[in-house]
Amino acid sequence: MKHLLRDDDLTPVEQAEVLALAAKLKAAPYDHKPLAGPRTVAMIFDKPTLRTQSSFAAGIAELGGHAMLVDGNLAGIGTREAVDDVARVLGRQASQIVWRTFEQARLEEMAAHAGVPVVNALTDDFHPCQLLADLLTIRERKGHLAGLTVAFLGDTACNMGNSWVLAGATAGMHVRVSGPEGYLPEPGILDRGARIATATGGSVAAEPDPLVAVAGADVVVTDTWVSMGKEAEAEARRAVFAPYAVTRDLLTKAAPDAIVLHCLPAYRGAEIEAEVLDGPQSVVWDEAENRRHAQKAVLAWLHERAGE
Repeated sequence: MKHLLRDDDLTPVEQAEVLALAAKLKAAPYDHKPLAGPRTVAMIFDKPTLRTQSSFAAGIAELGGHAMLVDGNLAGIGTREAVDDVARVLGRQASQIVWRTFEQARLEEMAAHAGVPVVNALTDDFHPCQLLADLLTIRERKGHLAGLTVAFLGDTACNMGNSWVLAGATAGMHVRVSGPEGYLPEPGILDRGARIATATGGSVAAEPDPLVAVAGADVVVTDTWVSMGKEAEAEARRAVFAPYAVTRDLLTKAAPDAIVLHCLPAYRGAEIEAEVLDGPQSVVWDEAENRRHAQKAVLAWLHERAGE
């Protein structure tokens, strides 16, 4: 059974297939209905959500399916009911399961017992659906992915940093993650990204100096400095990450036609200047829309491989 639990669950060929399908679905959003019936997709949310819930719900409907919303807290997954029991129940009610949760291990346990494809809608470790949307956005603007240089600045030890290392390397990009000491991806993630890049012609580098990381970059990416669950560290984090803010001055070090991505929500004046987020080099609104198209492609692609 094929799942999307982390970015390197897709080979370079598979990632390219999903992105090509996403572009096709975006061009004709109502013409492809593999979930007609309608087949049900269970959506579970344990963390706050706007783009993830709205884009999955809209996308499932456009694919001809039915989005079944499961309140993770109300269900008591992992407390009231064991994850494997929930998996067995939902696997008999839905053709796929989409879960936005905390520990990656919970998602893996769900996939081990559900009997249907499981999609990671965000965990503490990875955010593969966001990365597919990001790659789709970049491909739209640049025409290709392989060989481009992307700089991810700030708290690169977060799920987005991990996912950029893996997905960017899979796409053959040159990925530079830049953050202060203690806020870089774990060595195992960096090593895995480097191994993938060896086969795709890309590269992965941890660069503590934001000016070096951004120099000549085709794509500049940032994310909130205070991820969900880190709110108590907000003030300390702002002081540590201040040199990594994406400002107009910093952006002058990148390629003249560089584009700026942020997965949102954004905090103007913190990790990114308002003039950058709302400026001509920003593609964040296309990026947000592309969650729908990328996720539709994931669901359709997994559905086909499940052989339903």
